[in-house]
Amino acid sequence: MNVLLFGATGMIGQGVLREALLDPDVERVVAVGRSATDQQHPKLRDLVVRDVADLTSVESELAGFDACFFCLGVSSAGMSEERYTRVTFDLTLAVAATLARLNPQMTFVYVSGMGTDSTERGRVMWARVKGRTENALLRQPFKAAYMVRPGVIIPLHGIRSKTMWYRLLYAATRPLYPVVKAVAPNAVTTTEQMGRAMLALVRRGYATPILETKDINRQ
Repeated sequence: MNVLLFGATGMIGQGVLREALLDPDVERVVAVGRSATDQQHPKLRDLVVRDVADLTSVESELAGFDACFFCLGVSSAGMSEERYTRVTFDLTLAVAATLARLNPQMTFVYVSGMGTDSTERGRVMWARVKGRTENALLRQPFKAAYMVRPGVIIPLHGIRSKTMWYRLLYAATRPLYPVVKAVAPNAVTTTEQMGRAMLALVRRGYATPILETKDINRQ
């Protein structure tokens, strides 16, 4: 399996990268982003691009892949809908259109979020934009596309968020994880389970194109 990974330096991306490098079925991972992962591994290659939304200059290096794990994402806090759409919908679809043309047999896995609005008409801005993004991705001519919607994600194996306030939040709430998992098991997953689930989607698919946390944890 040859894998493209977008967002490898983020918390979820770090988890996906770890599991991909550990997986014996994965032959190579190309991490695409504005900065390198700073990891050394025989399977891994960093492909640093200034503008992820414009992959024209590196198209020749993006063919021949079986899977794309798209883990890029930003918080909508303080953003207008126009700006959030630009960095969520527009960027994601620009990448997807390029990859679908170069790799029609690819499986594309998009990290969305619990509460995403598939109707695109709800009151919550980020959920509408994510829903619109999911719907557009499902119309792309990939071999298969899956939208994963995690809720609370527990970082394992020393993985940390790059965002300071996320790190503080995780540190403060870590003692509560066992309680949350016991009370709401279908709302909690881990970076390890995320990575393994996304790899499993490429191997054997899933009954539905949208996976909630309970589906992620079944993989």
